Amino acid sequence: MATPMPSGAPLGAKLVEIRKKWGWFVAAGIAMIFFGMIALGNLFAATVAVMVVTGVMLIVAGVVEIIQAFGAKTWGKTIYWLLSGLLYAAAGVIALIDPALAAAGFTLMLAAVLFAVGVLRVIAGFDARPGEGWGWMVAAGVFTMLFGILIGVGWPINSIWLIGMILGIDLIFQGVAWISFGFALRAKR
Repeated sequence: MATPMPSGAPLGAKLVEIRKKWGWFVAAGIAMIFFGMIALGNLFAATVAVMVVTGVMLIVAGVVEIIQAFGAKTWGKTIYWLLSGLLYAAAGVIALIDPALAAAGFTLMLAAVLFAVGVLRVIAGFDARPGEGWGWMVAAGVFTMLFGILIGVGWPINSIWLIGMILGIDLIFQGVAWISFGFALRAKR
């Protein structure tokens, strides 16, 4: 078992210690790719799993905020924290009771956010004219807007598989990145 590096250790010493663990990065990457493929194999189950985990996190966050409410010094802050915590907890309970409903709400919100971010990117791109690359920024904004529209047009039907697909694809890309990182560390030994 390796001894932990002191926080004041030079960067080179920390890199040497990390390079010794290159295999763990590769193993983590393989696991992520494996789970990403499982998610892509059953998109509905992956979507439900994301909503259940999100529901649990919302309930925990809600409980923490409710506890925080009773530590507030003024009634205004107590009510704010209490209401905020109750809303978080209620959203978490809804996600646990009806993950498909939660996925539908999340998917619609994703469509709206992507459309809005796309609009902002287009505006920022035109604002950057005549600088280099402004056209790419506009193109990226248009693509993001179109992706948001595409998700919105497919709503609510796409709600049962979209989040699972995004999870699966993300896990696979992240897995490839970890494997590449691990082998890059190994090559520098």
